[in-house]
Amino acid sequence: MTKANVHSIESFGSVDGPGIRFIIFLQGCPMRCLFCHNPDTWEIGKGQEYSADELLDKAERYKSYWGDEGGITVSGGEALLQIDFLIELFSKAKQRGINTCLDTSAQPFTRNEPYFSKFEKLMKYTDTILLDIKHINDSEHRKLTHHGNANILDCAKYLSDTGKKVWIRHVLIPGITDNKEYLMQLNSFIKTLKNVERVEILPYHTLGTFKYEKLNIAYPLKGVESPSKKSIDKANAILMKGLEL
Repeated sequence: MTKANVHSIESFGSVDGPGIRFIIFLQGCPMRCLFCHNPDTWEIGKGQEYSADELLDKAERYKSYWGDEGGITVSGGEALLQIDFLIELFSKAKQRGINTCLDTSAQPFTRNEPYFSKFEKLMKYTDTILLDIKHINDSEHRKLTHHGNANILDCAKYLSDTGKKVWIRHVLIPGITDNKEYLMQLNSFIKTLKNVERVEILPYHTLGTFKYEKLNIAYPLKGVESPSKKSIDKANAILMKGLEL
């Protein structure tokens, strides 16, 4: 039996996958996104330990609220860092008839073994992927997250080739990801994918800055404000151009 390091749990999530979701936030993340509002999830190996059955037992208490579309979503941190646990959790969830959703930036993804076989196995038990594409440009992605995006875009292509349902998510940050050229490039990339059900712009916010103060970490984007409605609408128009979703 594998146990997970869990950061927190949300009983009634309505924005992280179809319907009402029981959301499990796993601890640990390799990225250091400048806009991250949960720096308390970064450290690997911390958090409360849970078994798959313990989490599913908790989740099923809320099953009556899920309706036809709801279920569980596993997020992070970066959930794929604990892929062995995810396989066990999602396989047991399917045995219980629970819809499964994975929220990931796909940073750990590789086609190298033994990881790739594990990822393929996980996908057998995963109904929907919420794929966070932080930046379409590799060099800008490195500035933003301290990691490249080649393997992340490769994961998107793999998911398209296998027909896995995907929602693309993109955080809109003034002066960083709201550039028209980059949004057009992201739009062009999404058009190459055959499995995208939804594209979501997530407006940048500063609600997590107090966590940086608590952890005594300098906030990287100090002074950057949330995008205006006009900016969000403009980005949406570019990102959705020509998409039939």
